[in-house]
Amino acid sequence: MSERYTVGVDFGTESGRAVVVRISDGFELASAVCPYPHGVMDQALPSGRVLPPEWALQHPEDYLLVFKQAVPEALRKSGVDPAEVIGIGIDFTACTILPTLADGTPLCLLPEFANEPHAYVKLWKHHAAQPQADRINALASQQGQRWLPRYGGKISSEWLFAKSLQLLEEAPQVYAKAERILEAADWVVWRLCAQETRNTCTAGYKAIYQDGHYPSAQYLGQLNAGFSDIVETRLKSQLAPLGGKAGELTAEAAKWTGLPQGIAVAVANVDAHVTVPAAGVVGPGRMVAIMGTSTCHMVMSDQLSEVPGMCGVVDGGIVPGLYGYEAGQSGVGDIFAWFTKYAVPAEFSRDVNVHQALEREAAKQKPGEHGLLALDWWNGNRSVLVDAELSGLLLGLTLSTRAPDIYRALIEATAYGTRLIIENFDNHKVSVEELVIAGGLQKNNLLMQIYADVTGRPLSLVDSEQGPALGSAMHAAVAAGAYPDIRAAAERMGKVRKNVYLPIPEHQKTYDQLYAEYLSLHDYFGRGANNVMKRLKRLSQEVSRVAQEA
Repeated sequence: MSERYTVGVDFGTESGRAVVVRISDGFELASAVCPYPHGVMDQALPSGRVLPPEWALQHPEDYLLVFKQAVPEALRKSGVDPAEVIGIGIDFTACTILPTLADGTPLCLLPEFANEPHAYVKLWKHHAAQPQADRINALASQQGQRWLPRYGGKISSEWLFAKSLQLLEEAPQVYAKAERILEAADWVVWRLCAQETRNTCTAGYKAIYQDGHYPSAQYLGQLNAGFSDIVETRLKSQLAPLGGKAGELTAEAAKWTGLPQGIAVAVANVDAHVTVPAAGVVGPGRMVAIMGTSTCHMVMSDQLSEVPGMCGVVDGGIVPGLYGYEAGQSGVGDIFAWFTKYAVPAEFSRDVNVHQALEREAAKQKPGEHGLLALDWWNGNRSVLVDAELSGLLLGLTLSTRAPDIYRALIEATAYGTRLIIENFDNHKVSVEELVIAGGLQKNNLLMQIYADVTGRPLSLVDSEQGPALGSAMHAAVAAGAYPDIRAAAERMGKVRKNVYLPIPEHQKTYDQLYAEYLSLHDYFGRGANNVMKRLKRLSQEVSRVAQEA
């Protein structure tokens, strides 16, 4: 029998990438990337309309461009006969939602809503729904809603119900026109196979779907009378399982992609969750950290535990038969990118790769040598505080401080945040014995060693530059019937290099001291002793609002 292949497509924050994968062993033949032409719209719409603070939007047509450009390019580069491709799977950053008509037409494509921000895709890092999230949490806590502890005690402003409630309250005419509100992951699958599906992963982790139900209409109506029927009218209660077949590739989508009409289209998934089996991880005790602009921390257990500050736990949310736990940091690679863009002097920015130049200099230091300590909240805190209104902090600056010192301190801060997440799981009976790293940041040797030293755990690496896309290709293989389930696919197609980085004991001792200081700052600024970060942010927002109205 000739070799067979699948295509995995990973929709990230700034671009989408496609990879062609051999089913027999997970070998990646070729990949291609398509940047989103509109990028992240956090300042203005294409029309020029200025956006308020904390907004992050995208344009849905950018996603279709990935199918039209990245998939055909990866296929061409691979040299594979399209007739040998049997399936396609996708994953997406989440929670990323959009309002559409009943036929899937995004509302932002309608002439009357082209200049309406609420008609566009709300990207995962859209944080402007924090007031709605606060009300969702307060009411759920007051009523003792059983689902709240499954999300660490707080629903994030990034998630579906907070963003949807913001849509209803700030743009009721858009909400009234919306016949569907769905994850972008499910929307692109809909575009591929002309079948509307809702995947269990995003529903469970991002849309409060637990034990077979969304929140009740009575509860939702108490948030806003017009919100009570959102599940009945705009969501979909029948969910599709991970690894399932959403439908078959349509003639139109076949023309976009260059793939055969009728091949299997897998049910959508989340980028972090789909990466876990790509690392060959299908059992408890091994945390997979998907590190990019943000970091998602995924770990599984055979028992259900309530872990304060986690993003969520879903039965079968990663692999069937196990509880899948998620936590995360809402800014990691984004923090380093901010620093290199706005705060690096010419002596480093002239280098071909500024990150490599900073890494090279920062690696010459010993832990603690720079005298700095940072809090990694440049984009708020996802775990364990679940507070998008927090902001970053850098302590210990002197006139001798140089750019590599700050760069290293920022890396260390994100490592402390990961250690806190790990310890929080361990303290609540969800064991983490090993850390497996996926994503582009694994190329940074200094960062990897610091994470091993700070967490005190061996670091293994997903042996793929396109971990999420590989995971999507694996789910496509299951959907196409090449493997009976994702465990079988992971055994043959998963890739990992074990224990690439090991903790250095003398470094651990220093980092234990610094971590204790980090915890002090973390609790002081993050748990209400001093809300100066929130006061500063609100003052800034008020001044900006007045300036826009002037």
